[in-house]
Amino acid sequence: MRDVEITATADDGLPLAGTLTLPTGPSPHPAVLLLHGSGQVDRDSNARGLRVGLGPPLAAALAAKGIAALRYDRRGVGATPGGWRTTGFTDTTRDAAAALRALAGRPEVREDDVGVVGHSEGAVHAMSLGSDPLVRAVVLLAGYARRGEDALRWQARTLVGELPAPVRSLVRRLGNRHLARIKATTTDAGRVHGVPVNARWFREMLAHDPRAALAEIDAPVLAITGDKDVQVDPADLAEIRRLVPGDVEVHRIPDLTHLLRRAPGRPSVRSYPELLRRPVDAGLLAQVTDWLAHRLHSTKGTPQ
Repeated sequence: MRDVEITATADDGLPLAGTLTLPTGPSPHPAVLLLHGSGQVDRDSNARGLRVGLGPPLAAALAAKGIAALRYDRRGVGATPGGWRTTGFTDTTRDAAAALRALAGRPEVREDDVGVVGHSEGAVHAMSLGSDPLVRAVVLLAGYARRGEDALRWQARTLVGELPAPVRSLVRRLGNRHLARIKATTTDAGRVHGVPVNARWFREMLAHDPRAALAEIDAPVLAITGDKDVQVDPADLAEIRRLVPGDVEVHRIPDLTHLLRRAPGRPSVRSYPELLRRPVDAGLLAQVTDWLAHRLHSTKGTPQ
């Protein structure tokens, strides 16, 4: 296995800095694009205060199966220039499409043997790429299948439910007021109640409904959500299964959290610091990479 630093060019010419992890052995290889969650996230799925660290172990597990993987820094993060607070949700989808084209065009990659893996927000962008002729397999990790505002409200209700009863109604009122202020903004970036926000990203995410993209996916789909996920409703797996027109496989994994670590007991974001001291769940990595190895290699007739 070896890492190659590469740059994909976004539609507006911005260089998206990333790492292409290549398996041992002769190229070209099948390959996947890794799309991480929301926020100021780097190529390894790390943000300030929330270092999920999904990129390196997933890329290594894929390389062990003979599959290359590209991951890249979001705009304004790591080695990618630009302004994170002025980047919209649709900008992020277009950047993912540009990275997909760059990956398929690499000489080390079989351009007819490319997949995409998305986690959380990245899963929603992966849904949008699922109808691209370049894509031969789609993996959705903790992806929601409802309008963005509905997904956010489900998450808020779940998280508020952890709070003491006397403060729940106050937090709900403040949250609704905050959301209304964001929806009323007209600029790319803004301040709501004194807090700087990525206003355009929020407006576009709230309005986005991934169900249309799910219905247009033209590739096999693996969708996985943990039954301890408090940020995405595991029940959305049924909607994914209903909407994807072709080969679709869904799994609701016992004890798996949104951070892709397992946690017995009652799920809570308060457990996140402790969970992040553990590695990404090995069983999940094996399930994803086995599925991709079968779907991608099988397009070239490689024995399994």
